[in-house]
Amino acid sequence: MPELREEHQGVGTCVELFAGGGGLAMAVHAAGFHPLLVNEYAKRACETLRINLPNPADPTKPWPLIAGDVRDVDFTDAVSGEVDVLAGGPPCQPFSLGGAHKGMEDERNMFPQMFRAIREMKPKAVICENVRGLLRPSFKPYFKYILNEMRLPFVERDDEATWEDHNEILEKLLANESVDPSERYIVKEMEVNAADYGVPQIRNRVIIVAFRADLDVEWSEFMPKKTHSEESLIHSMREGGPYWTRHKDVPANVRERVIADLPALDYEDEKVKEKLKLEPWRTLRDAIAGIDENEGKPLPYVTEAAVKNKLLVGDVPDHIGWPGARMYTGHTPNLLDRPAKTVKAGVHGVPGGESVMRLDDASFSNFGGGDGYRYMTVRETARVMTFPDRWLLDGPRGEQMRQLGNAVPVKLGTAFSKAVAEALKSVGALEDPEKRK
Repeated sequence: MPELREEHQGVGTCVELFAGGGGLAMAVHAAGFHPLLVNEYAKRACETLRINLPNPADPTKPWPLIAGDVRDVDFTDAVSGEVDVLAGGPPCQPFSLGGAHKGMEDERNMFPQMFRAIREMKPKAVICENVRGLLRPSFKPYFKYILNEMRLPFVERDDEATWEDHNEILEKLLANESVDPSERYIVKEMEVNAADYGVPQIRNRVIIVAFRADLDVEWSEFMPKKTHSEESLIHSMREGGPYWTRHKDVPANVRERVIADLPALDYEDEKVKEKLKLEPWRTLRDAIAGIDENEGKPLPYVTEAAVKNKLLVGDVPDHIGWPGARMYTGHTPNLLDRPAKTVKAGVHGVPGGESVMRLDDASFSNFGGGDGYRYMTVRETARVMTFPDRWLLDGPRGEQMRQLGNAVPVKLGTAFSKAVAEALKSVGALEDPEKRK
């Protein structure tokens, strides 16, 4: 994407927890924040961060990685200097539909470590991303507690107290606004679909943004607005529409089938009119053809031989064919002319065909399943997550896909990171880290 090609001009500092394969770390850095510390536990993800640079033009500055359990990190000792932004996506499995649904009882619930990090570093802003499962009725009371803890992170929970007891204390303090603004945060949670921000993927998430109350930031003025819509995509796919101008090589029978399946649009509806002013949702075909920084750089065609023999196709990293894709009820492939399904990181694979794609060639053999579809390559999946092609992922295919499934799409993270930067600038709260030395 263009913002990743721009010269990185420092606007402040950041710390990133639960960095995974680097999606949110790249996004915050693209917004101009200089990383003071990056923490990750998984060994393969740590190696991914080691082999990639924040800025490829400056090989002298790797990610300041502290590998290991976040519970062992003393932030007061590990971080030198003022922290402008703390970012991270605590492990989502406790709250995910694909996880065990244990929520607050799950030992992988790392929200308490986010709150400890806030206490020890007192950042000006916090960006937190997690799954929409947090909004499920069974977790909603605890989610409200999470937001209250982020509002008052310095009011620590007693070891003997239940979260419900602690929440009562927090709500009383919030009601009378008796806590010093420098130890209180203004918190806003937002349910987002990454496709609405130019990511070629349906990915519904919750993003929490918090600002220290003493800064008096008006977040509503800077909150990212949706830039893309499904209605615009549908309109662009009508016969003779610009979508087909971009994809001239699509076989006529495929184009006709896609057009025949398009839903109707009520062009007189005011909501539809507003959404038609936005850019079209990006599709899987768009991602493979090349968008943003990969504009005009289509991924090489994956042949049957490449799938059968697990061959690297062209000179793009991790663009390797993979045999054995299957399709059955409840396990259906991605469609090229829609945003991809949510990229997932299942322990035992993914359940809904999220790593399989239907092809234009109905006779294509994938050697292990039926015809007309195949597994997506790691690089195709990385493009769906808006990772730059230069970004290498460590480990075998399964580990690479796990890192991508756990990541924040770079484009989505960048939209919110840049908005946070602008909000902090508006109150004079940011200064180039180089000038602080």
